[in-house]
This record gives sequence, C-alpha cells and structure tokens, in this order.
Amino acid sequence: MIRQELDKLALPAEPGVYFWRDADGVILYIGKATSLRDRVRSYFAPDIIKTRGAHIVDMVFKAVTVTYETTPTVLEALILEANLIKKYKPYYNTKEKDDKSFNSVVITKEDYPRIILVRQKDLDVRNKTVTLPRLGLVNTKYDAVFGPYPNGPAIREALKIIRRIFPFRDRASAQKDKEVFYRQIALAPDVSNNEAAKQYRQNVGRIKMILQGKMQSLIKGLKKEMVVAAKEEKFEEAEVLKQKVFALEHIQDVSLIKRDLERPSVDNVFRLEAYDIAHLSGKQMVGVMTVIENSTPNKNEYRKFIIRGFDTANDAGALREVLVRRLAHTEWAYPSAIVVDGNTIQSNVAQAVLKELQLDIPVIAVTKDERHRPKAITGPQELIESQKFAILLANSEAHRFAITFHKDRRKKSMF
Repeated sequence: MIRQELDKLALPAEPGVYFWRDADGVILYIGKATSLRDRVRSYFAPDIIKTRGAHIVDMVFKAVTVTYETTPTVLEALILEANLIKKYKPYYNTKEKDDKSFNSVVITKEDYPRIILVRQKDLDVRNKTVTLPRLGLVNTKYDAVFGPYPNGPAIREALKIIRRIFPFRDRASAQKDKEVFYRQIALAPDVSNNEAAKQYRQNVGRIKMILQGKMQSLIKGLKKEMVVAAKEEKFEEAEVLKQKVFALEHIQDVSLIKRDLERPSVDNVFRLEAYDIAHLSGKQMVGVMTVIENSTPNKNEYRKFIIRGFDTANDAGALREVLVRRLAHTEWAYPSAIVVDGNTIQSNVAQAVLKELQLDIPVIAVTKDERHRPKAITGPQELIESQKFAILLANSEAHRFAITFHKDRRKKSMF
C-alpha cells in the first residue's frame, strides 16, 4: 500500500482499532490508536523499519487497504484490540513473537477475588489454575482470564485506571499488613463486613464487563442503578454511582492521555513534580509539590500539605506522608518523573511508596551543599541529561514554595 492510497481513506482523528488487509480482505495486522489517522500514517514514517521492524514494513507492502472501528476511549480500544487479535490471530501480530510471554489479566476464584497480571505461560487453561510462586499463587483456581495482551505496559496502565474507579485486591493489597494502607488510598476495597463484600463482588463483575469490551453497557447499567437509588432516596449510593459514571465517561480526559499507550511524541507534556519539606526543629512542618511542564512552571498545579503524622523533625516520614496523600488524588495527572530534595534516603522513600502503589514513575534526587546549592543529581542518567534544566527549576521552585508556606504557617501561629 502506498501513502497516496491511505490519504483517500479519510481516517478519523478518534481512538479505535485499525485493520491492515490484503487483496482478499484477510486481516494481516490489528492495532489500537489514540488517533486512528495519526497512528496509521505513522506506518509511512521514514524510520518505520527502525521503530517497528522489517516484518511490519513487509506487512504494509502486502496490504491494500485499512479498515477501522472507532471507540469512545483509548481504554476501550486497548481491550477491543486484544479481543480481536485473540479472535482473528492475524499473522503479523504473532510473527516473531511468543504469545506465551504475553500478559493476561486473571481474576482468582476466591471469596474476595484478586485481579492480577500474569504471563500466559503461567496459566493452566485446562484446569483453570494459575501458578506464580513469587505472587503466592500455586495451582490457584481462577474464575476468569482476559487477554493475552501483546502490549504489557498498556494493559498495566489500563488496570491502574480501572482500579481508581473500581478498587480491587491484588497480591500486595491482599497482605494483612498492607490492606488497610491500600484501602486508605482508595486502591483496595473494604471487605470488612458482608455488605462491603457483596459490593466488592458486584464491582468485580463490573470490571469483567470492562475487560469484555462492554464499557458502554456498563455505563448504561450504572445510570439505571443511579436512578433507582435516587428514587429510593438512597442519595449517598446514587452519588457514588454518579461519580463512577462520570469517571468512566471521562477516562480519556483525566487519565489515559496519549503518552500512556502510544510511542513518545513531541506533542506530549513532560510533567515533573518536585517535593520538599520545611520546618523549624520539627515545628510547623509542611510539605509542598511544584509542577514543571515542558520546562515551564504550572503554578495552578502547585499544592501545599500540612504534615499531620509527625510533631518532631522527620523529613523522610513527612515526605512519605506527602507522597501517599498526593498519589491518592487519582484525579490529578500523574507525573512523568518525581524530583525529591535530598539524597538516597529521600529517593528510597519515594521509590518505596511508588512500589507499594505499583506505579512505574522514575525518581530523581537533588542533593545540596552547605549553602543549599545543587551539588549532585541522581537517578536515571538519560532522563537527567535531557531534563536537567527542568529538574533544577522544579527543585528550586519546591524549596522556595516550601519556605514561603512554612513562614506563613509560623506567622499565623503567633496570633
């Protein structure tokens, strides 16, 4: 297929799934897109053999047309792509790949099901069990399995988004010493009583609908439940349902931005969040978050935190508190990278919080000298080299903002 033929197709700039077909209409390859028009055009880029491989160049040469199916959100495009690849098994989707290494989403068959991501090779489809000792799974029965998903990072991101709307149990949040923490940050369900357990089972069913590609049916059902609850004057329940409907209808707007599922683009916003703690011998302890987007401060996104968990100096503990509270705000865009003021201690604190929340966000630490001037930057070197100016700006802004906030708190405490 040549570029001139593609231009005649008038592909829309909407999310969806596209199908490369040969002269007989046979599907050669299925892919997903944030923008169908931009994604399909990318196959004619000069560096296509470098970015996608020789087999994809061969596929484009053999194809004669592209058809497509739009979806309301990128999340639905991701799920539809996996379901269609499983159904049609296009040659170029599986060529040179071992689908046993692909990821699948498993819902365990337990009183309080866990939802986990495992490799296809770890599934015993005949006996409907999953074995993965490092997750504590040995011949564990499962209730449902979805996938396989060729794009591991994409399905991980999708599960994070789903979890913010319908909290679920996974390996970490099922541990007794962590379940309360995950409930507090709204990433795990309350299963402390029969009614809560019933609600969780209902939400697991809703998650299944999303993974089955029935998002619009789910939204329609939730709206009906919301109306019924309001008529029965169960206003709190109706409000919760309303919030979930809104979240599902606005997934693409608030969470699944282009950089989550597509190759990096110059149009993407690179968001740095920097954190700092300020206090006077542990008194009036505060924390702040500053935001630098594409090397420019976004002061509308700056946030202040009054430290609640400590009344004596504990910079590491205060940083942990700030990060946990901030990351619980899933309605805020997550950062491309986090900058902390300090050394290995602060960096380790941030990385520990991110690991607990299963968030893959790089951490950069800016270490200062006795005059509070940057003397070292540690973290991913490639990121530091490309974003050094923005990192130092973010760190400087965080220090300034923290000191100003702390002084304001001290002044108010005098009156």
